[in-house]
Amino acid sequence: MAKNPKAAGAGTPATVALTKANVPFTAHSYEHDPAAGSFGTEAAEAMGIVPERVFKTLLAEVDGKLTVAVVPVSGSLDLKALASAVGGKKAAMADPAAAERSTGYVLGGISPLGQRKALRTVVDESALGFETVFCSGGRRGFEIELAPADLVRLTSAVTASIGRG
Repeated sequence: MAKNPKAAGAGTPATVALTKANVPFTAHSYEHDPAAGSFGTEAAEAMGIVPERVFKTLLAEVDGKLTVAVVPVSGSLDLKALASAVGGKKAAMADPAAAERSTGYVLGGISPLGQRKALRTVVDESALGFETVFCSGGRRGFEIELAPADLVRLTSAVTASIGRG
């Protein structure tokens, strides 16, 4: 696995954070189609991997606080389960502009790593069943492959069953 973002072909806040933490990762780039209906499904298909190993980064507001949810692209986020995982009562998807402002990334390229502001994070526990998982590397058409334990550790995440389907 590459450790140097320049060697991996892309330096983003996510790859910088991984490199600074000395975490092994592999960078994967693919040609993003602006007409793609689902960024995550597009990534899985472009890389030829099962969608259960590709995780999307979603932002929700739990009791008014922005919270990061990392779930497989093959399903959706269970907002009640997310709220419960962080000891909250009510969750709703965050405003897209607020998500971009808080993370420093654009929609479709939001990485759980290297965000502008550290937010509480929940990673779906299904990630722990894989040797490596994929998440956005910080821009559309760029994925990072890393061990799920490293993803959890670097984001200070809790794991819980927050995905549906």
